[in-house]
Amino acid sequence: MIKEYLEIGQIVSTHGVRGELRVNPWCDSPDFIKQFKTLYFDKKGERAVTVTACRSHGNIALVKLEGIDTVESASALRNKILYMKRSDAKIAEGSYFIAELKDCTVVDFDDESRVYGILSDVSETGANDVWHITKDGREYLIPSIPDVVRSVDVVSGIIKITPLKGIFDDEN
Repeated sequence: MIKEYLEIGQIVSTHGVRGELRVNPWCDSPDFIKQFKTLYFDKKGERAVTVTACRSHGNIALVKLEGIDTVESASALRNKILYMKRSDAKIAEGSYFIAELKDCTVVDFDDESRVYGILSDVSETGANDVWHITKDGREYLIPSIPDVVRSVDVVSGIIKITPLKGIFDDEN
């Protein structure tokens, strides 16, 4: 489902004495955060904050926010979640965020009336992502590869798959 505001990371600590924040990015890399001039402290976009600087530091993003100029004011933000506005993100056409995949209905590519469940989580592995599909209290794991995931429409909340043999109990 398309969401207007998405979690981008969590403030985990301070950096230095001038209010810089260490942000654990919940995106592909800390570099992704660099494109944003505005971030938000809430998922409704009501508490905007201007980003005055951002740089990568290993697997962490060092972020400077307007009005946060001391280590004390930065420390008060520890464990806060930062959100981004989806329309501000520059991503390739046909790309989507994990948060948008969650809660999508997973159906059979050839027979849409056959519902496999709801996408509840995504595990990022080295080779490919693994999608967690939940139905009737059971969880099924499917690889996110082109042979299995045939179409993704986060606007309508429908993912069409051709499952590998043996993933779902009722297959031959």
